[in-house]
Amino acid sequence: MLFTDYSFILFVAVVLLLYYIVPRKMQWPLLLVASYYFYYCDDWRYLIFITVTSVATWSCALIMDKIGGKGDAYLKAHKADMSKEERKAYKAQVKHKKNMVLLLSLLITIGILAVTKYTNFVINNINNFLKAGNGIRAMDIIVPTAISFYTFQAASYLIDVSRGTIKAEKNFFKMALFVSFFPQLVQGPISRFGDLSQTLYSEHKFELNGFGRGLIRIFWGYFKKLVIADRIMIAIKPMITMTDKYYGTYVFIAMLFYALELYCDFTGGIDITIGISECMGIKLKENFILPYFSKNVKEYWNRWHITMGTWFTDYIFYPLSVSPKMLKLSKWSRAHLGEKIGKRVTVYLSCFLVWLATGVWHGAAWNFVVWGLANYVVIMVSQELEPLYAKFHNKFHLKNTKGYAVFEICRTIFIMSCIRLFDCYRNVPLTFKMIASMFTKANLKVYTDGSLMQLGLTSADYTVLFIGFLIVLGVGIYKAQTKKDIRTELMKNVPLFCFVCVILIVSIVVLGAYGVGFDSTQFIYNQF
Repeated sequence: MLFTDYSFILFVAVVLLLYYIVPRKMQWPLLLVASYYFYYCDDWRYLIFITVTSVATWSCALIMDKIGGKGDAYLKAHKADMSKEERKAYKAQVKHKKNMVLLLSLLITIGILAVTKYTNFVINNINNFLKAGNGIRAMDIIVPTAISFYTFQAASYLIDVSRGTIKAEKNFFKMALFVSFFPQLVQGPISRFGDLSQTLYSEHKFELNGFGRGLIRIFWGYFKKLVIADRIMIAIKPMITMTDKYYGTYVFIAMLFYALELYCDFTGGIDITIGISECMGIKLKENFILPYFSKNVKEYWNRWHITMGTWFTDYIFYPLSVSPKMLKLSKWSRAHLGEKIGKRVTVYLSCFLVWLATGVWHGAAWNFVVWGLANYVVIMVSQELEPLYAKFHNKFHLKNTKGYAVFEICRTIFIMSCIRLFDCYRNVPLTFKMIASMFTKANLKVYTDGSLMQLGLTSADYTVLFIGFLIVLGVGIYKAQTKKDIRTELMKNVPLFCFVCVILIVSIVVLGAYGVGFDSTQFIYNQF
């Protein structure tokens, strides 16, 4: 059931109606039923995977909580009988037991993800490496929708329980809802239990202000998805599939089109997700904060897919950086390579592993691995060049000028768009070839000889895209300049709020990418 299906819109309408009709204590159970039905509509077999993940997560968390609770009670009861060393040894013993349970639970949850998503990738690479005749036969394995997202939510919950950050949820059905909450199931945000549980299980009465804010965000999401993203994808497809015909200048056009398409697709989906949740009084974390206004790639990743970035930082980078082996390596490197180089080794190695994992998480293919490592290289090189940047700015004093700020933004967009071409072409050698063609086989006549009209879009389509782009850009500039939430401002003026809602609805209905033979493109992050 895609967000753009009429059946989904009807489904959400029914759920929202029932949500405020049923007794408030039944609101979260209703959401659990709705979430499982939503997943069932995709493929009933997927329910097996998400249920196993939920059961393993819930039971292992309770075991860890019980181990920790018994340990605390024992220490409290024997406070006077134990020496400092004995207490320390006992705490280490308790931690070891919890870590063993954590390891088991992660092997189950992440193991399911690894087996379903990466088995055939491993088999194909083994066959290619051995150059075997028939080789190992690929396995017919179904990959459940959104398994990467709900697995990461479950893993974060387990790790937080093991750390003592949160208490284990005793009610299995509440845990099942946390893992399967349908608005965010498809493409995030990747929520933490400590955040989402504050409003997910609460009793909510209907509030016009919150419902209105959620509703207009839903409309805004559909506007970006159907009016802009799905329309421009029509032109992108031939450029990234017919590479023998569309190269050089077309690659530059394709990467800029894809930058707009991906932004409107992904943020549009997140707007719909957060909007539906807000209509229910449930708060989700923001996943984007004006990423295309970033002045460097590191800042970009602090603004783009924020919940994914913080997940990798909190659960991979920091634990790796302070692990005993990394601390030992840091000590060795400082002693043998010098303080200047030695202090960088563990940080750069940890970052490398994080970006490698990020690439693999996005997809079981080498293009995603290279995509992740390309981000890593750009960030590390930029960090090493910071002293040169400082010298440059001290000499020319451009740092705080508006012109240079625009240059930094355009530079970041260009770099990220180039890296995203690995996502477009899905073939590493071909991607490098197409990037090179931008500089070696450029043909500027493409802009004026009518070639762009042969990509499946009419002049009316380009007009709609241009106006839509200006609207999205204008909203972004307003947010960046005023630091105000547009929806809050609109809610202060009811007639204006209603007018904007009507304009968005009419635009979606009239200008949305519909028509004979049209197949609504699923949200890009559905595949993850």
